[in-house]
Amino acid sequence: MLLARLLDQAIANDALGLVDADGTVHRFGRGTPEVTIRLHDRALHRQLILSPRLTFGEAYMDGRLTIEGGTIYDALAILSRGTEVHGALGRVREWVAPVARFIEQNNHRGRARRNVAHHYDLSRRLYELFLDRDLQYSCAYFARPDMTLDEAQEAKKRHIAAKLLLRPGHRVLDIGCGWGGMALYLARATGADVTGITLSAEQLAVARERAEQAGLSDRVRFELRDYRDMTGCFDRIVSVGMFEHVGAPHYPAFFERVRDLLADDGVALLHSIGRSEGPGATNPWFRKYIFPGGYSPALSEVVPAIERSGLWATDLEVLRLHYAETLRHWRARFLERREDAARLYDERFCRMWEFYLAGAEIAFRYQGHMVFQVQLARSAGAVPLTRDYIHAAERDLANSRSAAASAA
Repeated sequence: MLLARLLDQAIANDALGLVDADGTVHRFGRGTPEVTIRLHDRALHRQLILSPRLTFGEAYMDGRLTIEGGTIYDALAILSRGTEVHGALGRVREWVAPVARFIEQNNHRGRARRNVAHHYDLSRRLYELFLDRDLQYSCAYFARPDMTLDEAQEAKKRHIAAKLLLRPGHRVLDIGCGWGGMALYLARATGADVTGITLSAEQLAVARERAEQAGLSDRVRFELRDYRDMTGCFDRIVSVGMFEHVGAPHYPAFFERVRDLLADDGVALLHSIGRSEGPGATNPWFRKYIFPGGYSPALSEVVPAIERSGLWATDLEVLRLHYAETLRHWRARFLERREDAARLYDERFCRMWEFYLAGAEIAFRYQGHMVFQVQLARSAGAVPLTRDYIHAAERDLANSRSAAASAA
């Protein structure tokens, strides 16, 4: 069986079992396997060789592939730590990857809106099952390893606010505002006036509802708008977890728009997933089922577009395992409330979402994915000469938050 021979080459330091569709048992690696992959369809013997990344996820969703003695996370972790075996077909994929990547990421306005709706217009109730209470759907910031998810997401907002050097009355643009949590935090914590834009009708409705309930509708407004259509002048611009949906062909336009919207002494902060090993391609299963048009860029793809736009990169920070820990929390919370998710959708959807959360955590823990925060400005003197102000501002924001909570 060719699939078994390839796995035997790939698995070295771990142990993994495979039961093929004919009932034959195979063992790979060192020791006695605790985790076993069972195939229930003989067609998988060939499909997993021709298109392993797409087929594995689809087969798990459909129940044609199951895991015994562990979880899908355990199986993916073992496979990710192994050596990827490239045959002739793999080399062909590498040759065509640059062209395919350009086509897949050509996120013009109409396509961008459809891509966003595919993922973000799902039921708010689904996201409430596993996100923190503020519905932060991006990497948290674990300033301490013992932080809860809610504490780490609060720390992320505080960290970003500190880098933005916000003052009362500052005009802020939030590109890709999600359910409004970041915009509401910035207005509440710093007295800023915030405009949030999104392409998700579901997120827009929730964000507006939250602003109304918080009594902040006079200082926080949300619009259904593409960043390319935004006009005006802003003292600060922030974008968290949206750049992954821009697409590499559109990076120059994105940074040029940020430059044009930013005041001469303004500051912008971009928070995005990235990859540490250079340009690549989005996993085909993730592209088809989770984030169509999505791509995690290498810094080598982002920095040239920043340079050509005329913006200064005034600070760059790489958050390495913070998203792996965020996803660990999300996955545990989802599994705890899996039955609720099944009632919202169905069992196949739950297997898809479980595979998504497990696969994403694997990408950040073992496969070189990370998060970067790049601070941008039109002027070299827009921010202090050292980074000390970030820690001081975070401390002040934490103290004012604690004081407000005590007063309440």
